[in-house]
Amino acid sequence: MDVSQYLDIFLDESREHLQSLNNNMLELEQNSENMDTINEIFRSAHTLKGMAGTMGFKRMQTLTHDMENVFSEVRDGNIKVNSDMIDVLFQCLDALEGYVSIIQETSDEGDNDNQPIINALNACLTGKKADAAATPAEEKPAKKSAKKSTKSKAKADTKAAEEKKEGAPAPAVSMKLSEEEQKAVEDAMMANRKLYHITVTVQDTCLLKAARAFLVFKAIEDHGEVLATNPSTQDIEDEKFDFVFQILIATDGELQPILDAIKTVSEIGDAVGVPFSGESAVSSEEPAEEEEAPAKEEDKETLPAEAPQEAASKPAPAAAQTPAAAPAKKPAGKPAVNRTVRVDIEKLDSLMNLVSELIIAKNSLVSSATSLGNNSNQLNDHIEYLESVTTNLHESVMKVRMVPIESVVTKFPRMIRDLSKKLNKPIELYMTGEDTELDRTVVDEIGDPLMHLLRNSADHGIEDPEIRAQRGKPEVGSIYLDAYQDGNNVVIEVKDDGNGIDVEAVKRKAIERGVLTEEQAAVSDDNDIIRLLFLPSFSTAKKVTDVSGRGVGLDVVKSKIESLSGEVDVKSKLGEGSTFSIRLPLTLAIIQALMVVVGDEKYAIALGGIQTIEDISPSDIKTVQGSEVINLRGNVIPLVRLDKVVGVESKRSPEDNMVVVIAKKGDKLAGFIVDELIGQQEIVIKSMGKYINKCKFISGATILGDGEIALIIDANALM
Repeated sequence: MDVSQYLDIFLDESREHLQSLNNNMLELEQNSENMDTINEIFRSAHTLKGMAGTMGFKRMQTLTHDMENVFSEVRDGNIKVNSDMIDVLFQCLDALEGYVSIIQETSDEGDNDNQPIINALNACLTGKKADAAATPAEEKPAKKSAKKSTKSKAKADTKAAEEKKEGAPAPAVSMKLSEEEQKAVEDAMMANRKLYHITVTVQDTCLLKAARAFLVFKAIEDHGEVLATNPSTQDIEDEKFDFVFQILIATDGELQPILDAIKTVSEIGDAVGVPFSGESAVSSEEPAEEEEAPAKEEDKETLPAEAPQEAASKPAPAAAQTPAAAPAKKPAGKPAVNRTVRVDIEKLDSLMNLVSELIIAKNSLVSSATSLGNNSNQLNDHIEYLESVTTNLHESVMKVRMVPIESVVTKFPRMIRDLSKKLNKPIELYMTGEDTELDRTVVDEIGDPLMHLLRNSADHGIEDPEIRAQRGKPEVGSIYLDAYQDGNNVVIEVKDDGNGIDVEAVKRKAIERGVLTEEQAAVSDDNDIIRLLFLPSFSTAKKVTDVSGRGVGLDVVKSKIESLSGEVDVKSKLGEGSTFSIRLPLTLAIIQALMVVVGDEKYAIALGGIQTIEDISPSDIKTVQGSEVINLRGNVIPLVRLDKVVGVESKRSPEDNMVVVIAKKGDKLAGFIVDELIGQQEIVIKSMGKYINKCKFISGATILGDGEIALIIDANALM
């Protein structure tokens, strides 16, 4: 039976609950008496435990159970929340995240029991009052006694069934074997293996019967081999059975350990087995009413004691809610279940490719209409309609692909909290704009750059408390993570009220490493010096720590953001703080572009980075330090001749006026000289793969309406 159909849901739900636990524990650390937060944490932990048990991940279930015990005592007022307890609980969450990561990679939780964390969780319980501890201790033996009584009854029933069997040739069973199964039975008997017929009863509150049956089969694998089932394994996998199924197994061991293993599976009401001779395997078709009766009697005794626990531990992926779990109300702020749906990103990519082809078809029609002239009004009407449809379809698909950056930034408060303790600096993180939406492919990639910027602010930016006090600043340093939409771009800013960037220190480091000469450093402005921080392995840290100092953080930020067609800008004032701004496009698949001609070839330049288009006379071009520039309305702008860059021959005469496309990157401007303009066009970006990966200023290609290929110029790379 394939459990992978539940695995993806389990992983998604587990991450949501772990993130909820992280956020709520941060709130609990600030306000340890908030019962709403405590109850919310308890519910999340309880659900996570039930999910892990459902999927058969025992280690994860055990760890979550011990964490749940701590919060049960906190909720009952027996112990108080303190800083040491919060630290242990965060270690517990890290371990659970480790389990989830391993499960995602291997579909197995691994063999790490995390016993030190479990011991620390149990140590947290020793703070409760003695009389409060006595009550559960007295109750537990009673429960064990009840379980022993139930097990004794099961043994008695099994023994009675065996005694009854002695007087008859074989027990009457409802299992009819196929020829293949009968042969397997005969082979097992020839090998002197023991055969047992087991009837398994699933609790009627169970919502994932097939998953429970699979876990039963997994439990049996450690003891023997399943020879046959009733109903068939396919019907069990498809949940085409009520709450009882039968198994015929061959084993070299005894029956009781197998029954005990089956009963450890959550939401299994009972398991009763009898020896099987094999003689009546084919002949008997009547249900074993007398044998199933003890199981039903035992259910009546067992279910009232255990059903509430099992029902409350039911898997979160199930859509329906049973009355037993009704008190566990949905976390505040979480969207309603029926209003959201998870969609595989590959399906969205396929949909995006279809839209891309539709836009290419539209461009082909536009090209055809242009060649026919203005006599075909009907064709033009169809083209306008097609253009409207494709534009709307594009917008709809983009909305489906857009996700809030909240999924990335929610982990950062916990990270800053840990850094604050490690660096011994009081730091507070303030976030706004978490609901700002970006394309899913972009959101998946910005986590690391933002993490590096935040760690940089915490380590390099925020000063030690003593220095902040001398400067008249609050003892607690502040880091701000703000996101907002700006036109067709999303801007994410990371700023702090710390020391700022010491430009002179960066200069000294650059000269020391040979990046700049003293003469170059003397004529470089502050912005040029600050940009040196983005060079690989460049760091101003005096010593390497596990937080920073190796010069890889800002290098990673720059390379990753530029690979997403974005840009990074830095503003800093010594003694007051720094602001790192990341500007990202809303989408990477379809963009508005300016089509230009250079020589005999057509090129596209993303419209989002273009400021103006100018007609410049050759006499307006000046030379500064060997580079061509123009003075445009008081701004000195360097020029880039695209024919020289791409290696084609310009068709324009040197005496003719030139078409200059002025592009902007941060606060920098540059002019790109082209031969002529075609106009604005919506284009589909096609990746060039590894064919021209050494050519950094080509970001991709697009297919034009006439079938030609046009390369896309990355203005940011050229600047």
